[in-house]
Amino acid sequence: MSEYSKVKVGKLKLKGEKEKKHKKKSSKRKHEDHELDAAVAKTDSAMHGDWWTTSKVSEIRGSIAIELGDRTYIKALDNGLFTVGAPHAEGEGPDPEEVLMAVPVGDTRVAFKSGYGKYVGVDAKDRMVGRADAIGPMEQWEPVFQDGKTALQGGNSRFVSADNEDSVLVRARTAGQPEMVNIRSHSERAQASGTTAQEDEGNLNKVEINYVKQFQKFQDKRLRLHEGGAEELRVARDQGRLHESLLDRRAKMKADRYCK
Repeated sequence: MSEYSKVKVGKLKLKGEKEKKHKKKSSKRKHEDHELDAAVAKTDSAMHGDWWTTSKVSEIRGSIAIELGDRTYIKALDNGLFTVGAPHAEGEGPDPEEVLMAVPVGDTRVAFKSGYGKYVGVDAKDRMVGRADAIGPMEQWEPVFQDGKTALQGGNSRFVSADNEDSVLVRARTAGQPEMVNIRSHSERAQASGTTAQEDEGNLNKVEINYVKQFQKFQDKRLRLHEGGAEELRVARDQGRLHESLLDRRAKMKADRYCK
C-alpha cells in the first residue's frame, strides 16, 4: 500500500494536532457558516488577484498555480526544474512562469503542463521537473483535500514541498505542514460547480482571444492568434482537450512572452 493510500484513508494530520469531537449543527448555523466561508473565500481570492483556492479534483482545470507558502508559487525554470518564486504583493496574481495548465487524468488525478510546453513529473532525484513530452506514470499527480488542507502527491507516492534553497522536491513520505499547498484556479467558478463550462457553449474565437490576452506583450498593440482557426479548437473541445490545445497553439506564437 502506498503512503498516499494511508493518508487518503486516514486524515491529513499535522504534528501535534489533536483529535476534535464534532457536534451536530442546526440548519441555521450551517447557513451562517456557509455565508462566512463564502465571504472568506471571496476575500482570499481578491488578495491573490482573483485566483481562487480549489477544494476538489474536478475544479483543477485550465490555468492553475500551486501556492507553496503565503502568496509564493511554484515557478517553472527554463532548465526544466522548479523553484519557489518571490512573494507577491497583496492583490497580485501569479507570474506567467508560475502558471500551469491542468489536464484531467481520470477522476482523482491530473497532469500539469508548463508554459515551456512540457509535462510536469518527478525525476530519479525526487525533483519536480517539466521535461516530458507525454503523460506517463511520473507525470500524474493526485491532490489530497481534507479538512480545509491540501497536499499534492506525485507519481513516486510522495508529497510536494520545498527545501532550504527553494528547490521544489517530491520527497516527503507523509503530508505535514511543509507539504501543505493551495492549488489556485483562474477559471470561472461555474466550472467547479459542475455546470457547463464557458468554452463548452461559447464562441471559440472569443475563448482563444480571452486566453491569449493573459500572456501576450502587445508591444505593437496588436493581438496575434494562431492561424489554425476555430475548427481545430472545436475538434479539441469534442475530445476533451481544449485547454491543452490552447496551450499548444499559444506555445507556437512568437509573440507569447512565456512559451517558447
